[in-house]
Amino acid sequence: MILVHGGAGDVPAASRAAHESGCLQAVRAGGAVLADGGCAVEAVCAAVEVLEDLPQYNAGVGCALTRDGRVSLDVAIMEGKTMQAGGLACLGAFPHPIRIAQRLLPEKEVLLVGPPAEEWARHHGFSMVPESRLITEAVRKTWRDVVENGGSGNFAGGTVGAVCRDAEGNMAAGTSTGGTMGKPAGRVGDSPLVGAGTYADETCAISATGEGESFIRACFAGQVAEALRDGMEPESALYSQLERVRDRYEGIGGAILLTPEGPPMALRTTETMSWAWWSPEGEGSGI
Repeated sequence: MILVHGGAGDVPAASRAAHESGCLQAVRAGGAVLADGGCAVEAVCAAVEVLEDLPQYNAGVGCALTRDGRVSLDVAIMEGKTMQAGGLACLGAFPHPIRIAQRLLPEKEVLLVGPPAEEWARHHGFSMVPESRLITEAVRKTWRDVVENGGSGNFAGGTVGAVCRDAEGNMAAGTSTGGTMGKPAGRVGDSPLVGAGTYADETCAISATGEGESFIRACFAGQVAEALRDGMEPESALYSQLERVRDRYEGIGGAILLTPEGPPMALRTTETMSWAWWSPEGEGSGI
């Protein structure tokens, strides 16, 4: 099974069909990998790669911009069986950051940041593109509203992610984002941080979305996994931690969760969060 999200927030009604449709497109790509006998990590990457190409989300094409109007991308992936993880933060204009994180998995380092991370990516065969390829006119308009007019930095339909359980029972989670609109240069959210916005082990796979600083302070994904290990039911474990982020750390958002045998779970404390799932028995979606 594979499950994706397209970001928590307040997606305008006119955009909701596109957000849900994009999530379905992504899980079908990940599902094709699983149907061919592929592993959870590859399925997660295939799904997230689709979402990074779609401008209705905030990852890759259509990403949020820094205060000075530049691209700065965060990403991570984790494989549950080996506990290998790869994260990169403050990346420039690479079209598919999730593939760079996948390449980092076998390395000793878990997190690379900024220009050295870009150099590492280039050394391993990844190419940057002009920032204009990732910046849409809708993003420019929102950026001007936030930076020049003091509008809200809440970028609806932002962070994207995927969690997967393959035919061998192995699990993986991946998350990719452009962060918050108008963020200061160097700001890093929860997405590339293991145990905050992304996590996978033998008990679960989790990808979060929302107000990153609050999810970091709460050690969100790690706390969900710990609750599951303590015997809490998955739905209760996930929602109780979302409530904890909201009530104690004053942040709202959502997350997706898969366990070794249970159904897909997509919960939120925001108005909307697009999601979709695929399995050999069928598929579903919502927002």
